[in-house]
Amino acid sequence: MRLINRRPDRTTALLLALLPFALVILAYVLGSAARLAENPADKLLPSLATLADAIGRVALNPDARTGDYLLLNDTLATLDRLVSALALSTAIALVTGMLIGMLPAVRALLAPFVAMVSMVPPLALLPILFIVMGLGEASKVALITIGVTPFLIRDLAMRVEELPREQTIKAETLGGSSWQIALRVVLPQIAPRLIDAVRLSLGPAFLFLIAAEAIAAEAGLGYRIFLVRRYLAMDVILPYVAWITLLSVLMDYALVRLRRALFPWYGGRSA
Repeated sequence: MRLINRRPDRTTALLLALLPFALVILAYVLGSAARLAENPADKLLPSLATLADAIGRVALNPDARTGDYLLLNDTLATLDRLVSALALSTAIALVTGMLIGMLPAVRALLAPFVAMVSMVPPLALLPILFIVMGLGEASKVALITIGVTPFLIRDLAMRVEELPREQTIKAETLGGSSWQIALRVVLPQIAPRLIDAVRLSLGPAFLFLIAAEAIAAEAGLGYRIFLVRRYLAMDVILPYVAWITLLSVLMDYALVRLRRALFPWYGGRSA
């Protein structure tokens, strides 16, 4: 049997999925043990026990100065900024992407501009945003929105243009207006793709947010990482990085479940 036709059973697939994670953990444990054997005070690769102690300190014990649970407080601050920015980006992209994809005049007007804006490195705009909007929440939300929205718009516009022309013609033949075609023909077909596009934007969105929090914030996951880096506190940095990754995975999974619940007919893959 050819390799392309061999499909692992569920148990084998689960073991294969876990294998890379196990290898990474094993490599870390061995590397940490080797460095600590040479220098017990080494901070670069702390032991698992040290990591567990740091997690308990930031997650389960209130901070001695503020009384806050640092991990919870930082997580809520980061998620508030992230969800606000993604909601704004999604709304803008949905309307603009549909207009560009459906209306030739709007496509001629906005498509080149959106394409150009999508090529601007968002992080290069961060100093400008801080100068214009200040160091508050607005500049951080704006950075994510500027970084994510052009990609979402272009992706949705291309999906609209790929829809079979016959569907539009049939709707027009039945007397459908442009508004009705948008709501009843186009929107139901691109909505699941929009959810997938938001999933693909989670990584860049976290990148932009962490960068903004590192420069100007009083709470947040990125703020905490860059605050403790001056002390080489890898026992805090590594759990925070792992927690950010876990949050991204959980958000991605939630979006997949949402798409399947709302659009069970959609054939997109969950990977």
